Amino acid sequence: MEWMLMPYRRYADFSGRSCRREYWMFTLFSIIVAFGAVAIMLAGGIAADGSGETAGPLFWTGGALLVLWGLASIIPSIAVQVRRFHDQDRSGWMILLGFIPYVGSIIVFVFMCLQGTRGPNRFGPDPLDPSNVDIFN
Repeated sequence: MEWMLMPYRRYADFSGRSCRREYWMFTLFSIIVAFGAVAIMLAGGIAADGSGETAGPLFWTGGALLVLWGLASIIPSIAVQVRRFHDQDRSGWMILLGFIPYVGSIIVFVFMCLQGTRGPNRFGPDPLDPSNVDIFN
């Protein structure tokens, strides 16, 4: 759970490096929350009369949760993606590759799956190096 919430502790921190585990656990947490909000929308989303023409209050509650979650997660998701590029010794501006139609998201996905550089690079120390762990943090 610590890895899932770490990007929220480093909310707008675009410097440094993030390991694959931090990125993918944050992505998994975001997907779980989104599915939960959609489940709330679907569970009580239809009006009580069964006509299906109007949405019930639970639908709007789930929709509001989904919108609030999305707005609260935009900056941390961009920041963790930039730090992930930094872990590979690449510029954070490579996040803009995602705007290339059709293939951009695939390119970014592949970069997010690649292992970072071992040891320190120009963006900071290796996040997986055991000597960098602060046990009192």
